[in-house]
Amino acid sequence: MKTQIIIGLVIALLLTQLPIVGKYFAILNTMIHESGHSLMALLTGGEVRQISLFPNTSGVTLTGHSSWFSQFITSMAGYVSSSLFAFFFFYLIVKGQYKWMIYILLAFLVVNLLFWVRNGYGLFWIVTFGAAFIYLLRSGHQGVIQYVLVFIACLILVESVTSAFEIMWISFIAPGQAGDAANLARATRFLPAPLWGAGFFAQALYFAWLALKRVFA
Repeated sequence: MKTQIIIGLVIALLLTQLPIVGKYFAILNTMIHESGHSLMALLTGGEVRQISLFPNTSGVTLTGHSSWFSQFITSMAGYVSSSLFAFFFFYLIVKGQYKWMIYILLAFLVVNLLFWVRNGYGLFWIVTFGAAFIYLLRSGHQGVIQYVLVFIACLILVESVTSAFEIMWISFIAPGQAGDAANLARATRFLPAPLWGAGFFAQALYFAWLALKRVFA
């Protein structure tokens, strides 16, 4: 198990640096990130209008809110959701609960396809990624399925950390373009974007450490 995870982390880190194929796989984390925004908007009384997923791994979630708190907590949810998702998947791996990983991934894909994602590339990604995933499950090769699920968990973990680092870096060099960090800075006014960017990166590192600790402790 430890060897599988080490290999999975290395492959995920190298793969996501590739220009086209790497970005295709990295969009899985983008979907989770944007879904986190959407779920939190709904939980706090807001609405989800649309999610867009783009080939460069960026994403946009259009939401409506009835209160400042709903907008604030929704803006925080993206990076935190990715980190929690990575941690939870590693928890399921340690427990050997691979079926739950399958159910959760399929649920996210179906909900995004039916209700949220509406742009062309986003729909293309969900359909192709979902079709490949279902084909793998129908193949019945349990060993291969296990390796793929470990890789997916590693991919989400790597992307949760690297994407949080990127937003932190942008928040220092171009605060107004720092996505969620910029939105939170505008919402709070007294807390600048670099502080939010650093906070996103710190929590990503913390949950990554917790996830790996469960495996290597």
